[in-house]
Amino acid sequence: MRYLQALFVFLLIGMCVHAQHQNVMISNSRSPEEPSIYINPKNTSEIVAGSNISNVFYSHDGGYTWSVDVLESQAYGVWGDPVIIADTAGDFYFFHLSNPPNGNWIDRIVCQKSTDSGVSWNDGTYMGLNGAKAQDKHWAVVDQNTNAIYVTWTQFDVYGSSNPDDKSDIMFSKSYDGGMTWSDAIKINEVSGDCIDDDNTTEGAVPAVGPNGEIYVAWAGPEGLVFDRSTDEGETWLDEDIVIGEFPGGWAIDIPGISRCNGLPITLCDLSGGPNHGTIYVNWTDQRNGEDDTDVWLAKSVDGGFSWSEPIRVNDDGPGKQQFFSWMDIDQTTGDLWFVFYDRRAYDDNRTDVYMARSQDGGSTFSNFKISESPFDPWSSVFFGDYNNVSAHNGVVRPIWTRLEGGSLSVWTAIIDVNLVGVDIAEAIPFELEQNFPNPFTQTTWFKYKLRRPETISLRVYDITNRPVATLINNREVNAGKHVTHFEPGEYGLPAGIYYFALETKTQVIRKKMIYQ
Repeated sequence: MRYLQALFVFLLIGMCVHAQHQNVMISNSRSPEEPSIYINPKNTSEIVAGSNISNVFYSHDGGYTWSVDVLESQAYGVWGDPVIIADTAGDFYFFHLSNPPNGNWIDRIVCQKSTDSGVSWNDGTYMGLNGAKAQDKHWAVVDQNTNAIYVTWTQFDVYGSSNPDDKSDIMFSKSYDGGMTWSDAIKINEVSGDCIDDDNTTEGAVPAVGPNGEIYVAWAGPEGLVFDRSTDEGETWLDEDIVIGEFPGGWAIDIPGISRCNGLPITLCDLSGGPNHGTIYVNWTDQRNGEDDTDVWLAKSVDGGFSWSEPIRVNDDGPGKQQFFSWMDIDQTTGDLWFVFYDRRAYDDNRTDVYMARSQDGGSTFSNFKISESPFDPWSSVFFGDYNNVSAHNGVVRPIWTRLEGGSLSVWTAIIDVNLVGVDIAEAIPFELEQNFPNPFTQTTWFKYKLRRPETISLRVYDITNRPVATLINNREVNAGKHVTHFEPGEYGLPAGIYYFALETKTQVIRKKMIYQ
C-alpha cells in the first residue's frame, strides 16, 4: 500500500517531553538489529530500511509510518549484514550475506532489487563466490553520474580461523546494468589481515565515489586505518595503500553491556558543489583516550586521499564517557555532515542515549544533540549487531538505531528537524500536542494540546493522501494553557482507516498518526 507521497510544506516538528525530534518505532518483530536505512534521492518520501537477519521495512510518507516484511531469496538465502542503497532511477537495492540451499554459508554477497520502493524484491544476483571462502562485511555505493554500482567487502579464507596461513582481504566488484550482473571480484588491499574477526582482520570497507568518478575506500586492519583509490572505475588501484593513521586500541572495542562492538570506518565524499566539494571523510570510533572513553572521530582529505588531517573529535562532551557505534552521511545537496552514535555522557552506568552531530563547515565544528526520547539499558547477552545507520538528502535526515526495552529488541528512526538543531526547545516550539486518546479508537477520541503563549492555530485531520478531511479549529486565536478538543469521525462521514491530526500555526506544524477502527 502506498502511503503519503508528499510531506507538509510547513516546518514539521515532532514533540515530546524529552526530545525535539519525533521518534518512530519501525518494528519490534523478529528481534531486529544491525539496521540500515536509505532515502530515495528522487523522492524523499520513499525510505527503505533493513535489519538482521532478513527484515525489510519501507515507508512512503517520509518515515512516519512503516510496512514490515521478510526478505527472501530462494536461490541464495538471506543471512544478515543488511545494506540499503538507491540508484539514479530511484530503484532500491538490498545487499546481504548468503545462506544458499546449494553452497556454503556466507559464500557470496547477494544483491536484491526493488523497482516499487521496497514493496517487492527480485530473487537476487550475487558476487564474490570463491569456493568455500567466506564473504562478509560489505557495503555499496552508486555513481550518480553513471549509475554504476560499486561494492567492497572482506573475504575470509576461513572465517574465524587462527591459522596464520589463513588471510582476510578487501574485495571489489561492480555492476553496470542495475545489479543484474557483477564483475569478477578482485583484491584491492596490499597487506592482508588474519581471519579471527578482530583487530588484525581487514574490515570496514565502505566505498565512496569522487567528483570525477574516483572510487575511494578505507578500512581497518593490521596497518591501522588504511585508504585506497581507483581512477578507472575499479580496474586498477594504488600500488601501495595509504595509511591514514593508527587505530589506537584496535577496532574491536569493549563496551560494558554490549556483547560485541566495533569502531570500523565509514568513507564518504562531498559531491554537493559547495565549498568542501571533493573532500573525502573517514569516520570511526576508537579508545585512544582510554577504555572508559570511546570517542567518535573524523579525518578528512582535500587532495584525493593522498594526505589526511589529524583526527577530529566529533562528540563534544567532557572526557570519560562512552560514544560508540558511529555512522555518517553527507547531504549531497548541502554538504552538511550528519553523524549518529550511541552516547552515555549523561550517566554513570550503562544507560544509553542516541545522539547525532551535524557539521556545516566541513568537519571544523559540530553541533551535538540528543535524538532519543529516553535512554535504554543494553544487555551483554543480547546481540545489537555491528552498526547503526543514517541517511540524509535535501534536508531530510533519517537515522536508524537498535533499542532494547524489557528484553525486546526494536529498531527506530527519528524525524529530524534540521531547523531545530542547536536550538533550545522552549524557544523553538511554542506549543505541544499529545497523542490522541484513546488510540486506536472506534467512535470518538480527544486531542490534547498546550500553548505556551496565545497563538493563532488550526487543528485539522488529514487522510493518508495528505488531503484535509476535518477542520476542528480554523485559524483562531487561542489563549495560553492546556486545551482538549473532542473528535468524532462519524460527524464528517469518515470511514475507518489511518489518519493524521495536526496542530498548525503560520510557521509550524505538529503532526501525529491515529487509527480509526
